[in-house]
Amino acid sequence: MQRKIQGALRKAFPIVFWLLVWAVCYRAVGQDLLLASPAQVLRRFSFVGEAAFWQSVGMSLWRTAAAYGLGVVIACVLAVGCHLSRLLDEVISPALLVIRATPVASFIILALVWLSSANVPVLAGVLMVTPVVFANVREGIRSTDPQLLEMARMFGWSAVKTWRRVIIPTVLPTFVAACEACVGLCFKATIAAEVIGVPKNAIGTQLYNAKIYLETDALLAWTLVVILLSLVMERLLKAAFERGLRRVHHT
Repeated sequence: MQRKIQGALRKAFPIVFWLLVWAVCYRAVGQDLLLASPAQVLRRFSFVGEAAFWQSVGMSLWRTAAAYGLGVVIACVLAVGCHLSRLLDEVISPALLVIRATPVASFIILALVWLSSANVPVLAGVLMVTPVVFANVREGIRSTDPQLLEMARMFGWSAVKTWRRVIIPTVLPTFVAACEACVGLCFKATIAAEVIGVPKNAIGTQLYNAKIYLETDALLAWTLVVILLSLVMERLLKAAFERGLRRVHHT
């Protein structure tokens, strides 16, 4: 019992410490317009009971899920295609390197010329996920043990069986690592695109409105919502992958 109490206190200490730092900074600044107090931000969380809150959260999560799923699928298809075709690899790999190096804001602004503000966040998320997952999956395929591939050829395994029994198990750890790393990045890119595009029913739109109307407490409250949702998504996805990997290893 005492160990549980000590563990709870140890986990709570960083939170209490940074809340105190926040309160001290608020007192030092002395202007609500520049920095809201923890109490003011806490009162702002009353919007959780409003329908608009859940509509904004739901639409942002849906856009993130769509972008994440599309990005992962596109990355895997391109990685396999580039492994099978050298010409495709020479065409696709430099393009993805350029996408990875280009600021996502540039793509968002350019995409607003072609797409609706509701679809731009999905594109931004896809562009954030695809290069990372592609690079990891491509590297995982390349790192497949040649001796295992030679064994598959000696036993006369088909290409499908070789992929299922040799290549995919080799790629799986790097693929999972990339997917876990990308979920938070995808969510942040989606929110950033919403801030720029200002679609209807979006967390990014709420952040933009809070900035326009100089509502610092609302801005901080929505920022905390983004942080909490990002942490929850990362934990859930990690738990799902760990459970899936245990089943694969058991099989």
